[in-house]
Amino acid sequence: MIYVFLADGFEELEALAPVDILRRGNRDVVTVGVTGKTVTGSHNVPVVCDMTVDEIKIDGSVQAIILPGGMPGTLNLEKSGILQKIIDECSKAGRLICAICAAPSILGHKGLLNGKEATCYTGFEKDLEGATVKSQPVVRDGNIITAFGAGAAFQFGFEILSAVSDRETAEKTRKAMRFGE
Repeated sequence: MIYVFLADGFEELEALAPVDILRRGNRDVVTVGVTGKTVTGSHNVPVVCDMTVDEIKIDGSVQAIILPGGMPGTLNLEKSGILQKIIDECSKAGRLICAICAAPSILGHKGLLNGKEATCYTGFEKDLEGATVKSQPVVRDGNIITAFGAGAAFQFGFEILSAVSDRETAEKTRKAMRFGE
């Protein structure tokens, strides 16, 4: 199971491109509303989530969690005590943790980027505490995948798909979508 956490003010492309790519790759993806069942993106697109954060149970079926960026979406994600506990549980269990745009700052504030390479949206580098910040679209280091913003949303989705399945599945999905042609 892959959980994508959405809070009011999330960046729509950063959330929904990976959801689409992962579902095309036959992965089980669930959207989780942190600020309610219906959340509104930073560009005023409302999304009805599959469940709310208080309904979630982290167990052995969790492959990955995804934190999209956007403002104030990132701040709203970080304010959630329940989500903070979920991130901690996933980190402790070595699950894949993915964050894009401003959202890697949440991982930095928690100390999860110590000694890792990571990327983020311009201006949030100081929040990637302990990380070696890279200026590339997507960075994967161990169980952490980060991306620098909406322009990297598709690459982010394909990298996550590769991590939870394999490169071949990600490449087949990319070709079926005619991405990068």
